[in-house]
Amino acid sequence: MKIMRILSIATVALFIAAPAASANSIIATNPMSGATVTVAPSAVSVTGQVALIDGGNSMEVTDPQGKRVDDGVLAIDVTSAVIGLKTLKVAGVYTVTYSLFGEDGIPLEGSFRFTFAAPDVISTPEPTPIETTTPKAEVSNWGTNAFVIGMLVVAFFVLVLLSLYARKIFKER
Repeated sequence: MKIMRILSIATVALFIAAPAASANSIIATNPMSGATVTVAPSAVSVTGQVALIDGGNSMEVTDPQGKRVDDGVLAIDVTSAVIGLKTLKVAGVYTVTYSLFGEDGIPLEGSFRFTFAAPDVISTPEPTPIETTTPKAEVSNWGTNAFVIGMLVVAFFVLVLLSLYARKIFKER
């Protein structure tokens, strides 16, 4: 009887522990959970232990007022899920909420927070105009002009001579 009780407890423990052993859990987040960042991240990522499937996943990032600041584009890269962010302008605690599905079928759900310490002034660099110079046409010199005119005169004389020669041959026939 004692052996049956031990076997029953071991079987129940095995059924309870088996799903937990194969469950997906977080390995890393970027920015790290609880971290304070001074440079606004362009994306947030969550990396798990099990490869993620492409469909059914969701992730959103909210600012201290609860407004979404992610761009809505969630990319899955094997075990990582990455979502792009709009430009962060408000200092405070940002919350990342995620629901990711692994190949094992068990969802990885949760949230984490990070703090953004915004600078006093957020400036967007203004593009500086660059002066472009259009290439100038090369100015031909007098020698080049004389050479071209001379070639035209020679070509004209060759044309006249060839036509006189052709006339002479035509008359001789």
